[in-house]
Amino acid sequence: MKRSLALLPMLAGFFVMGFSDIIGTVMNQVKAECALSDVTAGFLPSMIFVWFFLISIPTGVLCGKIGRKNTVLVSLGVTVFAMLLPLAANAERFWIYFISFALLGIGNTIIQAALPALMSNVVASDQLTSRISLGQFVKAICAALTPVFVYLTATALGNWKLLFPLYGALTVVAAIWLWLTDIPDEREGARAGASAATTSFGSCLAMLKHPYVLAMTVGILFSVGADVGFAVAIPEYLKNVYKVELDKAGMGPTVYFVAKTLAAIGGAALFAKVSAAKCFPWCMGLGILATAGIFFAGTPFVFLACVFVAALATANSFGMCMGLALDKVPEKANEITSLMVMAIVGGGIVTPVLGIVQGSAGATGVVCVLLACLAYLLALGLFAGRASAEKQVVRE
Repeated sequence: MKRSLALLPMLAGFFVMGFSDIIGTVMNQVKAECALSDVTAGFLPSMIFVWFFLISIPTGVLCGKIGRKNTVLVSLGVTVFAMLLPLAANAERFWIYFISFALLGIGNTIIQAALPALMSNVVASDQLTSRISLGQFVKAICAALTPVFVYLTATALGNWKLLFPLYGALTVVAAIWLWLTDIPDEREGARAGASAATTSFGSCLAMLKHPYVLAMTVGILFSVGADVGFAVAIPEYLKNVYKVELDKAGMGPTVYFVAKTLAAIGGAALFAKVSAAKCFPWCMGLGILATAGIFFAGTPFVFLACVFVAALATANSFGMCMGLALDKVPEKANEITSLMVMAIVGGGIVTPVLGIVQGSAGATGVVCVLLACLAYLLALGLFAGRASAEKQVVRE
């Protein structure tokens, strides 16, 4: 089977990956149905994201034992089960939602760690960043469609919880499609097979001794941190600086996410033609300029324009970090993707930092935190560009 066709069920996997965003959309429905307090409901998101820290490395080990394709199929199976549970939930059994979202988090962590590694089985290493960006675009489509599906199931079908079996059915289709697709098993190749057979906790952690991989892993932390930071900071900045009403300010992040979606599809096309290492510093430099422009924005429109440009420039930082690391050490794909997915949870560090800084320095301090995240990514881009140039010289 042609490699391009083998890539299609993997892109369907990225759509399933986007199911993790379901919790933000349905949390108000769950709170209302089960009469949950804000404190209790606040634990719902943790049911998804705590697993990034707990099982990312075990997923890399599992990839080594049963193969990347089978590991992705395991994640899809867990996700199907997670999508079946909410129909049994009601006001007296809210704990079923917690179990469902925990299983969704487990499945999402496994697929985020295993799917990019599986892509490396059919995609050339220098094209991985482009394909990961394409996958992120598909994931963004899922995130954008979820509120629409919630509305349609609630109005047309009379029960918003029918969203869950709908997504469960889509997951089954993705699993069958992947299962029937012929994808080379990395364990059968001489070099990749040796790497997969020895994947362990130790081999995953040992990759942190590789300066390039360590730098890119930390880059994932700051990339996710900046992403979370923008989403949190935009409505706060609109409300506190421009005195925009709370409801209208809450729509501000929409501009950011629209730009991210456009950047994902644009990045897929760009990185197919131009090295991600060459684009990295330019993208981050533009992102810093646009973010710094917030200081000089005199109106909400100019502020949102700066946010839009910043999102366009920085949206592919996650894919660039992962793609460049996999390109550098392709035989260690299991270990690298596991470490980088684990680093996602570190992005949550930025949220409390934003709260502390905002309390002491106001909205200006929030922008400074975002600039600090982007400054590291700019330095990382320069580092990656220099490493790529040195690699090119050696080849010549």
